[in-house]
Amino acid sequence: MPERMVANFARGSEFVTRLPMSEKSARAEHPDPEQITITARDAVHPLRVLVVDDNEDPADMLGMALLERGHVVMVAYDPINALMAASTFRPHVAVLDIGLPGIDGYELAGRLRAQLGDAPCRLLALTGYGLDKDKARSKQAGFEEHLVKPVDMERLLALIIQSA
Repeated sequence: MPERMVANFARGSEFVTRLPMSEKSARAEHPDPEQITITARDAVHPLRVLVVDDNEDPADMLGMALLERGHVVMVAYDPINALMAASTFRPHVAVLDIGLPGIDGYELAGRLRAQLGDAPCRLLALTGYGLDKDKARSKQAGFEEHLVKPVDMERLLALIIQSA
């Protein structure tokens, strides 16, 4: 049975939904989970997406939107919990706020890259910082895209799907 999960490590909550597989899905050949491909707007084969933002409501809303699209989502509200989550979750995509407490998003990006090693993980900055110098710094830190809040959700979802 496919599982979809949103976890809040800051508070220790975990939510798991189990959905029965249709006969058509059960008969279909599925590629290796590590060779994920997206062929439609909604995820047929979900990506693991880590969302990190100290502003809980937008983080949760983004997590729910990604979950509704069929992705497996983990939400963390601080960098330390994000690093702990990433070690076992092994995200395909990480959507990081830059203005995080303690360890900013730039440093978190570097730590995630070091922690994940050769495992592919696309880094997307989602931040209130939108100056050219901010965009240049996020590129230097290894982010593939720099999105300014409030984000165009369709653009963000398209960027995540392109990560497959």
